[in-house]
Parts: sequence; structure tokens; C-alpha cells
Amino acid sequence: MWSGLFTHLTESWNNFKGLDPDYVTWMDLMQKHGYYTQKYGKLDYTSGHHSVSNRVEAWTRDVEFLLRQEGRPKVNLTGDRRHVRVMKADWQVTDKAVTWIKKEAINLTQPFALYLGLNLPHPYPSPYAGENFGSSTFLTSPYWLEKVKYEAIKIPTWTSLSEMHPVDYYSSYTKNCTGEFTKQEVRSIRAFYYAMCAETDAMLGEIISALRDTDLLKKTIIMFTSDHGELAMEHRQFYKMSMYEGSSHVPLLVMGPGIRKQQQVSAVVSLVDIYPTMLDLARIPVLQNLSGYSLLPLLLEKAEDEVSHRGPRPSWVLSEFHGCNVNASTYMLRTDQWKYITYSDGVSVPPQLFDLSADPDELTNVAIKFPETVQSLDKILRSVVNYPRVSSSVQNYNKRQFISWKQSLGQNYSNVIANLRWHQDWLKEPKKYENAIDRWLSQREERK
Repeated sequence: MWSGLFTHLTESWNNFKGLDPDYVTWMDLMQKHGYYTQKYGKLDYTSGHHSVSNRVEAWTRDVEFLLRQEGRPKVNLTGDRRHVRVMKADWQVTDKAVTWIKKEAINLTQPFALYLGLNLPHPYPSPYAGENFGSSTFLTSPYWLEKVKYEAIKIPTWTSLSEMHPVDYYSSYTKNCTGEFTKQEVRSIRAFYYAMCAETDAMLGEIISALRDTDLLKKTIIMFTSDHGELAMEHRQFYKMSMYEGSSHVPLLVMGPGIRKQQQVSAVVSLVDIYPTMLDLARIPVLQNLSGYSLLPLLLEKAEDEVSHRGPRPSWVLSEFHGCNVNASTYMLRTDQWKYITYSDGVSVPPQLFDLSADPDELTNVAIKFPETVQSLDKILRSVVNYPRVSSSVQNYNKRQFISWKQSLGQNYSNVIANLRWHQDWLKEPKKYENAIDRWLSQREERK
């Protein structure tokens, strides 16, 4: 979203390794071209500043062991029917943005670009899971939960553990989701997630109201999107780090002057399209090296005569992931009908193919049934990214980073690694897991 480039081009391999600090974002360019820019809230595109655990888990994903990295997903109800502001930090930055609109933006003589980054509807940290706890608690209040229609909540179908794709099994295990869950537990997690979404919607409503109250709404374009979704127990997982729809299919809502009203655009688009779209909106020349395409031809009531010099928008989008909770670099090519997912070098781990028109819940892998479709989509994917080479580069990066971290700890290494977020499993057989890491480190670096 901030770079306009695919991940393999920026080499943002995990939550800690983001963009280079001096990378020029679309907001930087807007400021350079006369826009007043203002940012509030979550802004972690250079580094997520995640815990040491999170980094080590990403680096060691090629090690031959299975360790729970997350707390078991759970729900927590707080406050009463009058408790509206559950995520206080998000409400505070929303208030700051509202105040800025009413006191600053209204008096500007130049156009402005305002960014508001929220944590919701992200799960909350789970202290019960240990010192390096992750975020596995779905928290809300009765005020928001009462807005959710329980009878409309769909309980997702699960594949048996023995039939799961190996990468899915690794993800489910490290996310602490391979145990028993009752239907009521699953329904509650999903209900609490929807309640957290409702609270997020209310924050967006505050921004829209502030723009309306200052008479800026009629000349301001609003874009609402997210960096990832939430599986909320679909495919026996919560959280993200997956190419299933619940994780990879994010909202993208746009409103404002000249934007088509109440229209749903069926074309598949991507977060890399945000960068050229923002430049296009500001009438700033769009850089030609970007991976994305401007969304304006799809959004405007009157399509502009000039389409991108790069030609028509492709009929596919690409997503890739190289971080923790997944034990292989993952690549997804998504078209209107098909979703093709391949891993690592494309050979060592079997690919997946889902026919989204016939199987919207992505329960049946039809890669073997449609080999020609697999071949066709893989050819397109390889024309965009040499994914075996990229996967090898990530493996080498992970090993180098781990070695550097290990050396920095000296004699404290054994104690530190045993007490990271996976400590409940690790401490049962610490030597076994240390030895597994040693075997991994002794293997030669992958050839590029």
C-alpha cells in the first residue's frame, strides 16, 4: 500500500523488515507536490517493531519442529452496555484526526491528505500466554456485541487435521488452533470479531461526520481499506498470514466527488494499486516502475480518456508472504474465478488451486483435477516473479539474521530462545529443539 511495489521487489520479508526508512511513499510525493499531509495512528511500514519472538519465529520457519507460537484464540467481554470506547488508543487517534479536521484542515489554503491508521479490528494481546504474548484475544463490550446477529453467523467447515495441506497444518498448529473447539467457541470468536468491526466502523463514521460538519465532505475523497483480513476460525485458523479469502481479501471502499455511487466493482484489485491511485487523484505523474495500477478508471462516474500508459489492468492480482506462522514462502495469483497458491520452489510443497465460483469457501483443492489451469496460472506468476529464486533468497536471509541474533546473545542464547513465545512447548524438550536448529544451521545456504 505504501510502496506500490510487490513484496519481492521491496524485500519486506516479515513484520520486522519493512520498507527502507528513506523509501518515498505516495504521501511523500503528495507533500512534495503541494499537499499538506497529516498522519495519525498506526504507521509501521518501515518496521512493525514486533517482538523478538515474532522475528525469531519468522527466521526459524524452515526448522524441522512444530511449536505453538500464539495463544489459543479466546473471547473477552468487558464493560457494560454503555462502554463504547473499548479500543481507547484507536479512539484517541480518531479524536486527534477529528480535531485536526475541525481546527486545521478547514483553514488550509492548500489541498490535504490525511492518514488514520487503526489497530482494530485486530485481536488484542493475550498476557495469559506468557511474557512474549501474541494477539489472540477477541475483546469487545456488550454495547458492540448486541449489534451482532448471532443467527446470521456462519460456522465454517473444517478439513480434518489429517487431510490438511502441510502448510495449513503448520499454520494451524503454530496458531494454537489444532485442539478441540466447540461450535459455541467458534461462533463467539466470530461474533466478537464482527463487534470489533462495528467499533471500527464507528470511528470511520466520526471522520465522515467531521468532514460533513466542516463542509469538507463534498470536496474530499475517502478511502477505507486494511492491510490484512482476519480468518476468525475459518480453515481452523485465526489471525492472518494466509492466502485464504478471510485473510487476503480486504475491504476497499471509496467515496467522494466524482466517484460512482453505490456501485460494487467486480474487478480484482490490490493494495499495490493504492499508490498510483493516490497520485492519480492528486494529478501527480504516476511512476512507471510501480507494480500497481490506478483505480480511477474503475471509480470515476466519467472515465477519463487517458488510460495508463502501461496498458490495460491485468486480470489477476498477486499476493505473497514470507513471515512467521507459515513454513514456506507463499505466492497467490488470484483471478475472478481461480485462486492459485504455490509455495517455496514450486516443487517441494504441493500447490493449491481453488475454483472460487464453485467453491467460495475454498474447501476443495482441485490442482490435480485441472493441471492445464495450474500450468497457465503458474506461467503468469513466473512472468511476474521468479518465485523459486525469491524463496531461496528469503531462506538465506532468515538464516543470516538468526545467526547474527544468536551471536549477539553469547552464553545467554539457550536461556533466551527457550523463553520466547513458544516456551510452553520448548521447555518440555529444550535440547531437542536446539539440536533441530543446529541441524538447520549446518545445512548449506540455498543457491540463488
